[in-house]
Amino acid sequence: MNIGIDKIGFHTPHLYVDMNKLAVARDVEPEKFTIGIGQEKMALAPKTQDAVTLAANAAQLILDENDKEKIDLVIFGTESGIDHSKSAAVYIHRLLGINPYARSIELKQACYGATAGIQMAKGHIALNPESKVLVLGADIARYGLNTSGESTQGAGAVALVISKNPKLLVLEEESAYLTDDIMDFWRPVYSDTAFVDGKFSNEQYISFFNKVWEKYKEKTNLALKDFSAICFHLPYTKMGLKALRTILEEGTEEEQTRLKKHYQTSTLYNRIVGNIYTGSLYLSLLSLLEQNDDLKAGSRIGLYSYGSGAVGEFFSGNLQPDYKEYLYTDEHLEMFDRRKEVSVEEYEAIFIDTLPSDGSDVVLNHTDDPAAIYLAGIEDNKRIYRSGK
Repeated sequence: MNIGIDKIGFHTPHLYVDMNKLAVARDVEPEKFTIGIGQEKMALAPKTQDAVTLAANAAQLILDENDKEKIDLVIFGTESGIDHSKSAAVYIHRLLGINPYARSIELKQACYGATAGIQMAKGHIALNPESKVLVLGADIARYGLNTSGESTQGAGAVALVISKNPKLLVLEEESAYLTDDIMDFWRPVYSDTAFVDGKFSNEQYISFFNKVWEKYKEKTNLALKDFSAICFHLPYTKMGLKALRTILEEGTEEEQTRLKKHYQTSTLYNRIVGNIYTGSLYLSLLSLLEQNDDLKAGSRIGLYSYGSGAVGEFFSGNLQPDYKEYLYTDEHLEMFDRRKEVSVEEYEAIFIDTLPSDGSDVVLNHTDDPAAIYLAGIEDNKRIYRSGK
């Protein structure tokens, strides 16, 4: 049975910061941000958007009534959860009107959560072929103002429908994965910003990639020549390129050129959004699918997922006939075009204007937020979500 990605949608907040202007404000050469890490814009979430609303907006774009009836499992990968007990997936289930006879759960392992969800979804569909699974990856990356990680912040969500006979990408059976207990990035429960050992994390990202790539080749007998493109988890767009360069010598000059070209295409969306943690790899895949002009049906796409702490996985899929007909390219590009730039001063004010943490009630002004689904406020320690303007 062919199982894979049937639909994919994306949502990001309507606000962004220009990285050139952020660099100037931080007394940094702009090229350090735009070339050194490869980022042009950084998405910024207002108080009316959190991981739940971002994911709900991404999913609402792609789900039809048939999907909502057949989905019997909702898996939400996030490290920006809003509750230590209640799954964010349960909120999504209600907001989207999904079949009530469904399981809804939340997964956590840094940026790897959505990939874990996809692998679980494959097993579920294998046992329940008429079902569909909604997998979500949504996060708001926060390191703090004037920190070393500030330039790799971002916000957004990716929603994927996993089913049999998918219209976009059939996921191949074999994958290679690795776990090691390391402290390269973490966020204790008492902190609303993350801690990161940047140099160590970069080293581990590449080390994990090399190990799972070798294990994948061993398990499949495939080689670099068998891949039309490889997509990476992108905390910033230069990170994946550093990893890709470590294996390029395994291919011919023509193969290297092809992979580097498609790599650049896969980074276009991430460059103007920033780091979205669990959804980052799939935003890269979406960018590749929507913006490439030469990938054909049958093309094998490699996927490298990395979640600090750490878990890494390399797996692959094959593009399906007429896949471009089933993408939401126009809607995604229109969303990017509607975004509004804020000044560095406005960004700083929005960043520190957070929701109350003392149990206070709050009513939020959502009139400036164009998203269909938003956070309206907090009442009796309960988040109040609204749909429709």
